[in-house]
Amino acid sequence: MKMSNDLEKKFQDQITLEFEASMTYRQLAIEADEQDLPGIAAWLRHQADEEIVHANKFIQHVSDRDNHSAIGAITAPGVTPGLSVLEIFEASLAHEQKVSEAIRELYRSADKEGDYDSRPLLNWFVDEQIEEEATVSEIIGRVKLIGDDGSGILRLDAELGARPTESTEADQD
Repeated sequence: MKMSNDLEKKFQDQITLEFEASMTYRQLAIEADEQDLPGIAAWLRHQADEEIVHANKFIQHVSDRDNHSAIGAITAPGVTPGLSVLEIFEASLAHEQKVSEAIRELYRSADKEGDYDSRPLLNWFVDEQIEEEATVSEIIGRVKLIGDDGSGILRLDAELGARPTESTEADQD
């Protein structure tokens, strides 16, 4: 079932936001690299790649519905140079919360239009965002416990760097 033009536009906005999220994570990875924290930088780059996978899921859904996928203007990440590790992850959480709210708003719009065909995808994203926010919140909690302890930051850096990498083209369920 083809979606309305209004809903199509809202999905396009979400596609754009997912690419913006990717760019934000890429910039945060640069900030971690600048502090010689390759593990944290790798974790952030993986998050950036995951956001592209998310955009691809939305693109596929729109296309499968015989609508047109489009990427809008992408806003440059508003990341201040010289962020602390805590500030890097707080910025990550803030952006995840922004994406979560956008998905909830998209869900509300689809429901308002009676577009039940979007529910499976949007349900997946609601679950995914809960997981993303919880993961980043846990990291923030650990960074707060570590404080300025360099060995603790290095241990966290090594742990986050051990995360397996995947392609942006992977079908992640």
